[in-house]
Amino acid sequence: MKFLTKFLILLALLQAFPGAAKPAQLSRLTVMSYNIRQGSANDGTNSWEFRYPATAMMIEDQKPDVFGIQEAMSYQILFIEDTCRDYRHVGVGRDNGKNAGEHVSIFYNRKTVSLVEWGTFWLSETPDKPSKGWDAACRRTTTWAILKSKASGKKFLFVNTHFDHAGKKAREESGPMIMSRIAAINKDNLPVVLLGDFNAQISDPALEEICSSMKNARKIAADTDSEGSFNGWGKSSRAIDHIFYSGFRSCTSFETVVKPYAGRKFISDHYPVKAVLVF
Repeated sequence: MKFLTKFLILLALLQAFPGAAKPAQLSRLTVMSYNIRQGSANDGTNSWEFRYPATAMMIEDQKPDVFGIQEAMSYQILFIEDTCRDYRHVGVGRDNGKNAGEHVSIFYNRKTVSLVEWGTFWLSETPDKPSKGWDAACRRTTTWAILKSKASGKKFLFVNTHFDHAGKKAREESGPMIMSRIAAINKDNLPVVLLGDFNAQISDPALEEICSSMKNARKIAADTDSEGSFNGWGKSSRAIDHIFYSGFRSCTSFETVVKPYAGRKFISDHYPVKAVLVF
């Protein structure tokens, strides 16, 4: 009788609070980094005029919730937003803080993610204005955005960057600077995604501070690969595009997207890299 009584009480409680019997709903976030290769580059048959349909096909196929793009000219940004209608972007041109020069922009799927606030800073000794830092060959920027997952209602900080390709000191200074900026922006201790083209392999000292504070999706993911992300139109294979994260429950997968689109083996001189994170 005692067992039956306890069973009936438990059954009544479950009926009264049906949600109590269900495990917490996990929410997934798909993120991607994509160095698009600047549209003004003279790459012969790999020039933007021949490969732009492949970029749109890749984005629509992979369907990231948020992705960071590097090297994009303003017309490449507009092409993506006009063609991939679910996406909106934030970011500025590195040369004047408006439209001039390459953009390190953040695109988000407005059906799955909403924008809270965003900003840009330069990787230099004067980060709040267009400037070239240390021994860098180019002006380099980092774009950040606080976004909100519509599925979970949770906010997160998304940071997209592009380290200099030539300046060793510039790369070494950029990592600590970004981590300092993240700490200043992330006052609510939100989950963080930091990704981009770091122009450095994971063993490079330039990534030491980032690696000590954040998890490397390529290394941590249950399902991962070891493909090189920089393909150099088939002449190279180096993993220099990375996805780091903190504050998420887990990373279920990491993928270097080597799939061809629109009949093109290379949609850029970099393969996109993608990860699925769990809140």
